[in-house]
Amino acid sequence: MTRLSVRRLVLPALLSGGLLCLGLPGSGGLWPLLFVALVPLLVAIRRADPAQAAWCGLLTGLVHFLSLLYWLVIVMGRYGKLPWYISFTTLVLLALVLSLFVVVFTLSARRLLAESTSLVALWALPCLWVGLDWIRSFLFTGFPWMDLGYGLWNVPGIIQVADITGHYGITFLLVLTNTLVALFLTDRVPTARLLVLAPVVLLLCSVAGYSVWRWQSLERWMKTAETMPVGVVQGNIDQDKKWVPEDQEETVMTYIGQTVSLFSGKKPALVVWPETALPFFPEGHPLMTPLRFLTTKNDIALLTGAPWYTVVDRKEKKFRYYNSALLIATDGNFGGRYSKTHLVPFGEYVPLKKYLPFIAPIVQTVGDFTPGTIENPIIYLQAKIGVLLCYESIFPDIAEKWVQAGANILINLTNDAWYGRSSAPEQSFAMTVFRAVETRRSVVRAANTGISGFIDPLGRVRMRSEIFVPWQAVDDVLLNEKVPFVVRYGHLFAPVCCFLGFGLFFCRVVRRRMGG
Repeated sequence: MTRLSVRRLVLPALLSGGLLCLGLPGSGGLWPLLFVALVPLLVAIRRADPAQAAWCGLLTGLVHFLSLLYWLVIVMGRYGKLPWYISFTTLVLLALVLSLFVVVFTLSARRLLAESTSLVALWALPCLWVGLDWIRSFLFTGFPWMDLGYGLWNVPGIIQVADITGHYGITFLLVLTNTLVALFLTDRVPTARLLVLAPVVLLLCSVAGYSVWRWQSLERWMKTAETMPVGVVQGNIDQDKKWVPEDQEETVMTYIGQTVSLFSGKKPALVVWPETALPFFPEGHPLMTPLRFLTTKNDIALLTGAPWYTVVDRKEKKFRYYNSALLIATDGNFGGRYSKTHLVPFGEYVPLKKYLPFIAPIVQTVGDFTPGTIENPIIYLQAKIGVLLCYESIFPDIAEKWVQAGANILINLTNDAWYGRSSAPEQSFAMTVFRAVETRRSVVRAANTGISGFIDPLGRVRMRSEIFVPWQAVDDVLLNEKVPFVVRYGHLFAPVCCFLGFGLFFCRVVRRRMGG
């Protein structure tokens, strides 16, 4: 095995992993660090051999993903009832798998940094990183949790280009800046530095100019845009009590009481409750009576999460179960339903459950669900609602499909109680902010234990809750019918980066073998 120099290789790799941890929300949130977090790794691997580069990538990836996803132990241990050693082993295995993407990046980056011109390496490396993020978003059902660009969620003034490139464009700019700094630290030829610097400065100035222009134009539009008063209720229901039949009435009455308290101020036309706020199948259930009374008496509609089922074969007792969002209209009837399309593996269904029986307890408290489909928005008055259930908010393509279907507002119903008091709720909320900027839709978020809130089309958080507290609020939510560039064509940015990044890498390999 190749010997690793602690000072020259191990420490820089660990440092990059640590800087990524500190730069992302929930574990530091020091977002300026993301502009230089990869620099120690890139400088270290430039003169490393392939095996050393691979080990460096693995170390950086493990530090990054273990610190990012440690909350999985809480989910699997407390709520999945798995022993700590199985929970911890699962976390490490997942971190190892995700770290392989960093290993592929470092192996490719090493060759480009060592054998290509600075100009080629400068643009190929961010393309490679974005391309690998894109592959990670769909491979094995996809897990695009906290790509680097999400780290800038709370500085909306510099992420407006996301309506052209999606969040991948912000990641591209971060890795581009990291690569530029690394090249400056390793390349001592002044003329090469000028050649490298000029196009980057031009791109950054263009992005800044676009952000200023887009911000100002949207602010002018927002002053006259159509709005709807929407209320959000965060019940803060204990996850251990939520599905206990004896506590269902108390849960429903808690939500009703908080909803009624909203009427003392500006009355909402629509009230939103979180994912599975109704911990029972609604059809024919006696607790639907007070819910219908709530909507009919107060002339409001209620959008709430609830489980649903359809009959496949009653004689054989075969049913399909869904994690759904239901609209209870002002007349007390169901006015629309959406069932979650992207289910959580090992959370809402168990892939290959026949071969992995030991992990099945994770889904016992939430069921084994069937995916739904995205068709038409749920319509109430002037609102055309695209629903993002739970972690669907981390998949930009789902939000884009809703906008393509005609949605003029996005509503995210979630239950982040599973994460406990960890960094995951903050990270989940941060990713949701980008769905607002990309689609130019207001996002209303209702979470059982938080974070709930209102996000405008500029990505500004107008109001938000804390975690594990009861909370309710009303806001005038903007409705937007226009379809932004990213919904039409921007989804091509990441695959194009993937093609260009690996295309440049393989061109370098071919030229090397041909003696070029």
